[in-house]
Amino acid sequence: MAVRIRLKRIGAKNTPAYRIVVTDSRSPRDGRFIEEIGSYVPDRKQDKYKIDLDRANYWLKVGALPTETVASMIKKSAKAAAAATA
Repeated sequence: MAVRIRLKRIGAKNTPAYRIVVTDSRSPRDGRFIEEIGSYVPDRKQDKYKIDLDRANYWLKVGALPTETVASMIKKSAKAAAAATA
């Protein structure tokens, strides 16, 4: 089973919101998923996305492949978390 970390679209028409989910690559975009690890709301000025970095790192170690968008979000979140603790 090929596992991916990708965005699942939710929200009303013209007001998108997304959940960051771990899913089987054969599942449809808004279909079944294994675990929800975060959210992304593009309309917000601050705190556009929230990711559980512990779970994201676990899934990456297990072999899940993130999409380009999710990979950049994880990278930015990790950088922000490191800066906050330092």
